[in-house]
Amino acid sequence: MHLSVWQHAVHATAVQHGWWDETRPFGDIIALMHSELSEAYEEYRKGHKPTDTWFVEGEPCGIPYELADVVIRVLDYFEGIGVDLETMLGEKDRYNQGRSYKHGGKVT
Repeated sequence: MHLSVWQHAVHATAVQHGWWDETRPFGDIIALMHSELSEAYEEYRKGHKPTDTWFVEGEPCGIPYELADVVIRVLDYFEGIGVDLETMLGEKDRYNQGRSYKHGGKVT
């Protein structure tokens, strides 16, 4: 499946569940994306491995699912603002391929 198809489907689900009933500020959107990263880190701090997954009352849990939530939020946002993430990823990847080793001497 193309990423653009996922993008459309994820956004349709978010709309159906009321997440687009009102406009949210850009900062709130970014904070929600970041919160998913923070939840993944919290699982790591609890001692879970990046590959550990489990279910609690049917809900998928673990670092992989928290990171999937990041991707879902990004896909949803891009569809909501009418930008094709698949195109952006392709352009950015082509640019990155031409960058120097560690981007000109960065240590980390």
